[in-house]
Amino acid sequence: MSTTVLVVDDEAKLRDYLERDGYTVLEASDGRTALDVATSSRPDLVVLDLGLPGLPGEEVARLLRRNSDVPIVMLTAKASENDRVMGLKLGADDYVVKPFSPRELVARVEAVLRRSRGPRTETTASASYGAGRLRIDTERREVHTGDRPVDLTRSEFDLLAALASRPGRVWSRTELVGRVQGHTFDAYERTIDVHVKNLRHKLGDSPPSEVIVTVPGVGYKLGVERDPDRPA
Repeated sequence: MSTTVLVVDDEAKLRDYLERDGYTVLEASDGRTALDVATSSRPDLVVLDLGLPGLPGEEVARLLRRNSDVPIVMLTAKASENDRVMGLKLGADDYVVKPFSPRELVARVEAVLRRSRGPRTETTASASYGAGRLRIDTERREVHTGDRPVDLTRSEFDLLAALASRPGRVWSRTELVGRVQGHTFDAYERTIDVHVKNLRHKLGDSPPSEVIVTVPGVGYKLGVERDPDRPA
């Protein structure tokens, strides 16, 4: 079955390159049309330009995230860290800064789709950590702190699952980019810090953090041990 990508942009080359790689491509030139097409056609991934006429791309992403877990690759000319932080908070799975090559975008799309089709983790299907304080179910992609469910984006879940695959093991930002983004393109290590900040907030892991621990000059580790005999 062909993979369908909705391109919300006016760049014809993007469609050509995606179709050349075997994707079925749907197009929308404005935000309202994009929401209608996404609702009716349920694409496998959305490539979303933030510089849209009418309804801003940021609002399109926000509305998509209300009812859908569809992967989103954002396109923008805004390269500041604050802009990337905002894109990730809106639920973007990747954030591509213009100018970029169409070949790079296709590689990003492939990487995001790989991640969306299965967790890149060695954890068992369900496991408990820190005397039951944290529970991760990789098959259902669910996380609980105590009895409270935690709503995570796909990238946040993949990051937590990577850390939990080997509790106590220190992961560099470069390694985590590969696990979360599916690639190691330059300038994306800072996105890991954004995901960690969001994760800590959602897990209630207030400073000094005990669940996701910063290792200065290196990266991060899961600071709670897995419970070997405790049912998840």
